[in-house]
Amino acid sequence: MDESRTRRVTVEEAATLLGIKEESVRKRVSRGKLRADKDEDGRLLVYLDTSGTVRDEYADQSVTDRDELLASKDRIIAILENQLSEERESRRRADTIIAQLTQANAALAARVPELEPAQEPSEHADEPAQGAARVGQPPDDTGEPRSSEKPWWRRMFGG
Repeated sequence: MDESRTRRVTVEEAATLLGIKEESVRKRVSRGKLRADKDEDGRLLVYLDTSGTVRDEYADQSVTDRDELLASKDRIIAILENQLSEERESRRRADTIIAQLTQANAALAARVPELEPAQEPSEHADEPAQGAARVGQPPDDTGEPRSSEKPWWRRMFGG
């Protein structure tokens, strides 16, 4: 180590200190990113600055990109979980409404036979065939079916 805080190390040591592969150290030397020379035995020695060791910009960038990607993934997952929760709540409310309407429909269907038909004058009150044609119509006090009334569904919905 000299006064400029530079160490002269082997390629293996440089790879360990920089946290990269030996091939990456050799590539940096060939690109001029790291200063190096050969010793008497022909081994490649790399000069490393100990005060601020040269780091792989690409590795640092990939770590940053990976962290951003993971954060983005976490945000998307949170959004989708929230949306799924809202859809489940909406489905639960719809199921509740359907169940309530089904119960109300069943209660109304049970009441249909209980409903008394209203007395309304008919245009064709004199026609005996019309009165005889109505099946399931309760007889009036004389024992004959009421021919002057409309069916319950016409009274409810018009017609």
